[in-house]
Amino acid sequence: MKCAFYFCDMRYFAELAYKGTNYFGWQKQPDQISVQETIEQAFGIILGVANFEIVGCGRTDTGVHARQYFIHFDYDGEFPKGFVNRMNKYLPKDIVIYHIFETAPEAHARFDATHRAYEYHLDFDKNPFQIDTSYYFFHANKLDVDKMQKAAALLLDYEEYFPFCKTNTDVKTMRCQLFRSEWEVNLAARRMTFHIAANRFLRGMVRLIVGMQLNVGLGKTSIEEVKEAMEQQTRLVKSLSVPPQGLYLCDIRYKEGTILKSLF
Repeated sequence: MKCAFYFCDMRYFAELAYKGTNYFGWQKQPDQISVQETIEQAFGIILGVANFEIVGCGRTDTGVHARQYFIHFDYDGEFPKGFVNRMNKYLPKDIVIYHIFETAPEAHARFDATHRAYEYHLDFDKNPFQIDTSYYFFHANKLDVDKMQKAAALLLDYEEYFPFCKTNTDVKTMRCQLFRSEWEVNLAARRMTFHIAANRFLRGMVRLIVGMQLNVGLGKTSIEEVKEAMEQQTRLVKSLSVPPQGLYLCDIRYKEGTILKSLF
């Protein structure tokens, strides 16, 4: 919160969602359309503020979606009447603002989050209407789901996840606290959904974990190989990162006192 003699910016959170198909990820980057830049432009136009800046709760890659996402921003003026509706009319159809919240003065959308969850959707059958929102896995009928469940549960036994972090990362630690790691199988709908939750995630972590489990399910990687890689914190011999379109960020939670009350 920035204060001067005659004004003091207030900090706010916004809850939103987006379909990531048409964007080169969340974060702003030169000469590419991003979710962050698109939302900042909308805030700037509706609020009449040049170079408006927001901070997101995390970074999603190109083509990855968010069922729930939070940002924080500082603003010292009055919100115009019908602000959320006006924002949603201005924003493209694949981004929606749900709520605006008053927050603690130093609240941070990224650093104050204590829980993040992802879903990865895998379909057994080709469906042209889900081409951007699910991964059609041609060999789904060959998967050993029991082995995949064991591989998912195995991850809960560890605290460091170097085997599932993309190279060229600048993070200082590979430590993550996993709360959930399991597959939900819906044979009637002929689809599977992987659920994983943690306090934080490494770059590319979920897509590499799902890829590992598919290799386990196909017999290309053994549970013993996964155990060895986790215990020694080394790369798997066969590493697979699944496509982005099946991945959704969801269920972001914050420590008590971060979000104070809903304004809109």
